[in-house]
Amino acid sequence: MPSVLLPNTASPFSPRSPPTVVLNRTVEPWLTATLKRINRVKRPLNSAPQHMRCLTESLSSITAIWNLCSLIVSRAPESQLVKLSDPLAESLQNTTLLHIQAYVVHVDLVLSHEVAFKLSEETIKKLVDFHKNIYMVDQDANTWQWTEKDTQVKKLHEEFVQTVNRFVFRTDAIALEGIEDDGAGELLCGRSEEVKTAVLGFFLPLLPPPPRVVEPVRPPPTVLQIQQNSPGANWWAPTLPSSHLPAVEPWKVIPSSPASSDGCSPLTSTAPPPAMAPVPQQQNMWALGLDFSTAMSPPMYTTSTSQSYYQSSPLIPQLPLPSSMTQQCGPGVFGFGWSPFQDFTTI
Repeated sequence: MPSVLLPNTASPFSPRSPPTVVLNRTVEPWLTATLKRINRVKRPLNSAPQHMRCLTESLSSITAIWNLCSLIVSRAPESQLVKLSDPLAESLQNTTLLHIQAYVVHVDLVLSHEVAFKLSEETIKKLVDFHKNIYMVDQDANTWQWTEKDTQVKKLHEEFVQTVNRFVFRTDAIALEGIEDDGAGELLCGRSEEVKTAVLGFFLPLLPPPPRVVEPVRPPPTVLQIQQNSPGANWWAPTLPSSHLPAVEPWKVIPSSPASSDGCSPLTSTAPPPAMAPVPQQQNMWALGLDFSTAMSPPMYTTSTSQSYYQSSPLIPQLPLPSSMTQQCGPGVFGFGWSPFQDFTTI
């Protein structure tokens, strides 16, 4: 059953009030037989409103307290228990029964077909006192001391109080067959074990914090170690060239010129590079009496090996001078002495 369908009486720290009962138009026979059994005064049960009124009055009685289950708990903390030679007598002396009692807050026989119970105020008070005065005292004594231990103990107890007040037990509506004459009753068909398991789950253990990981103490680094570990410590060290060059497969080399007659490519040839003619050192051209234009002309380089593939050419081509061009063309160029239109007669 969703929580939104529960009445306000099921909310935490709310006082007890009459339960809400929702019945179908057709009342089931087992409910009619149960209401006839608990009624001391005979009253008509011929319609759904009559069944609803009778069930609401029975569950709203002050004595309509249901016993859900019973727990065996200690009478005092472990340090104050009596030590006897007889185990049975010691158990009877140091333990007691804690009855978990509740009252009905909601009955739904239409949608969820459930009945909801909330713990009584007396049961809540007994559970809170046992948790604070006995259970948490034993938990505190059985754990080692740390800084925030008291805060953790207080926090666990506050969470327990909230959980107990919010607890609402839901079970099948057939549990109403256990109702008695005064509206009280107890759970049947093993449903008490479900309540016992749920209530025992409220008692959480006091867990100490995990141990901290102690880091080993390391000596401070020396000046030499700092200089060696610094990223710019060896910036002046020269880097030696690698003697092992990556191998290049011949089929991956694409020649830039046609293959030679002997089937060798100039890129894959193992012949030494062509030797160049030595260039004389620069001397005083004025002292030697050389022509400046002759001295500054670019030299011609030729290869002397039989495996050469190319021949170098001068960097600057020798162009004819303008004076030679005028001598060859004559003064009639562009209309001064010769014209291509002389062969045509005028009309």
